[in-house]
Formats: sequence, structure tokens, C-alpha cells
Amino acid sequence: MKSLPALNSRKAIKILRKLGFEKDRQKGSHLVMINPERNKTVVIPIHTGKTIKKPLLKSIIEDDAGLTIEEFLKIL
Repeated sequence: MKSLPALNSRKAIKILRKLGFEKDRQKGSHLVMINPERNKTVVIPIHTGKTIKKPLLKSIIEDDAGLTIEEFLKIL
């Protein structure tokens, strides 16, 4: 398994859009994205100038989006 790179929220959102997720709503610094085909909801923290910590990114990919890290990294 490849290790996760450090990603900012903008890059993570771009990858999730390519995987079929779309913006549902945003409240404050948290963007909620949904994938109607997979029936999955993902919350992305948006903090300008900061990267998403690797444990949080791993949780977003595997637990929330229902993807493997390899599937996510293919789009990268």
C-alpha cells in the first residue's frame, strides 16, 4: 500500500468530484459532499493554508467515502 501524500482540502475535493461526489451543502469551514450512486456522505474540513492530517484523510477515504486508498490515489 502506498502512503498518503499531504493534501489540502482543495485537492481532496477535486479528487472526490472525479470519483462522483458532489457538493451538498457547506456550513462554516466544513463542506458536505454526497455520492448518490454509492449513497455515501463525506465531510471535508476547509482550512485555508493547512493540509488535512493523514489519519483524518485516511478516515475520510476509507470510512466515509467507502473507497480504498489505492482507488483514491489512482485519481491523484
